[in-house]
Amino acid sequence: MGGQWRLGDMVVEENLPVGYPPPTPPGVIEIKRYPSVRRAQVSSDQPYPDAGMWAGFWPLFRHIERNEIPMTSPVEMDMADWSGELNQPPSSWTMSFLYRTEDMGPIGWEGNVEVVDREPVTVLAIGLQGPYGVRTMAPGVKELQDWLETQDEWEVAGDPRGFYYNGPYIPNRLKWGEAQVPVRRRATP
Repeated sequence: MGGQWRLGDMVVEENLPVGYPPPTPPGVIEIKRYPSVRRAQVSSDQPYPDAGMWAGFWPLFRHIERNEIPMTSPVEMDMADWSGELNQPPSSWTMSFLYRTEDMGPIGWEGNVEVVDREPVTVLAIGLQGPYGVRTMAPGVKELQDWLETQDEWEVAGDPRGFYYNGPYIPNRLKWGEAQVPVRRRATP
């Protein structure tokens, strides 16, 4: 509606990158295909991505502000080597702000922010509602893993990632997110 995505009281106000599919409703599982996207990213080998959200947010925000890159949604959090278990944090994380189009600004390094073009990816996604972080994401990752075990067409092709569609000013109960697992079709014997 009017350039925004709405579901009940939840709203995604910012534009998505060109070609990105709409947000997945909470509780829904679906296969989604994402095009290549230019993104500014900050990575850390600290195993606590929830703390990293703040450590990554401000350098990324200053980067897009300084380069006059409009804010988009979602913010992406890639979780390296993470099983989805709360007691086993990822070995590292990468937070990314996405450019609306790939022709906005050059790729390369600006301080500790790297601008890269990410390849297209197919994911299994589940919509989430609630505060951002691994406590909300972990049950979603588990549901995706359970779903993958029930079928023979798809297999895991990468580490989990979180999509966060709202800014920090939105109340936790109204935050719209997704847990995603990159997938590929299984090879046929």
